[in-house]
Amino acid sequence: MSIQKQGAVALGLFDGVHQGHRAVLQAAVRQKKNGLIPGAFTFHAEMSAMKNAPGYLYPTDLKIHILETECGMERIYAPPFEMVCEMSGEDFVREILCRRMNAAYAVCGNDFRFGKDARWDAEDLRRLGEKAGITIEIVDDVRCGGEKVSSSAVRSLLLEGDIKHANLLLGAPYTIFGAVIHGAALGGSIGFPTINQIFRKGQIVPRYGVYAAEAQTPDGRWHRALTNIGMKPTVHYEGMPLAETHILGYEGDLYGQDVAVVLTKAIREERQFESVEALREQMEKDLGVVSQLSKSYHDTDT
Repeated sequence: MSIQKQGAVALGLFDGVHQGHRAVLQAAVRQKKNGLIPGAFTFHAEMSAMKNAPGYLYPTDLKIHILETECGMERIYAPPFEMVCEMSGEDFVREILCRRMNAAYAVCGNDFRFGKDARWDAEDLRRLGEKAGITIEIVDDVRCGGEKVSSSAVRSLLLEGDIKHANLLLGAPYTIFGAVIHGAALGGSIGFPTINQIFRKGQIVPRYGVYAAEAQTPDGRWHRALTNIGMKPTVHYEGMPLAETHILGYEGDLYGQDVAVVLTKAIREERQFESVEALREQMEKDLGVVSQLSKSYHDTDT
């Protein structure tokens, strides 16, 4: 497909769309003043699982949603990995940047690699792009408190359960997004109905435990929430971990609908309870913690 109006293209995997990625994306958005349409070329998140990586942060549908709604990307091209993995660097510039995205400008981080076996780097992109008449910008690493912002750092923090630090590097709260599936309805039976969302195959899962959260219902409103992340052996979900969220003050039916849940604070580790009554008492304590938190990311309704 040919695109007539020239674009400014941000390049990257953009796993998690953290602060370093946002610096690259913002560079493309700034080119609007020059009449260019900001857009992004990105790889499918799931490709990382194919390359023996430790796992990806966000599935492709959530990543694209963030690129569109939070980062100002008006064009996004995320082809299947198989379509680009055999390309030479020259083919990538010619087919992707020139023909597919009509780029007059392209921007990447200094660790960007592309082409077959990732043989080409950011400096190769500069050389090949400028030869094709494309202005190339390479953005330096972003640091937060002296620490380089990276997807690997965010992964490590999530696995440790340090959601506060992870959110700082992300530049936005860590998000769980997906369809609500049926669970065992245990929460409802003890007075705390929950929604269940499954993590995807190959996706990094935050440390099992209980988190203060906020959930966005289909009417667009945000509510305080409490999320438990862990394994629920009584529910059939192909052995994948679940995020189980109680939304304070909400009584609607969300089954089958896509819901965004953001984690704001780690409360405690996941643990077994000797009785349903003990679980109910702990839930009340956890909800008390959530209720005492100051508003942090959204204007919540509870």
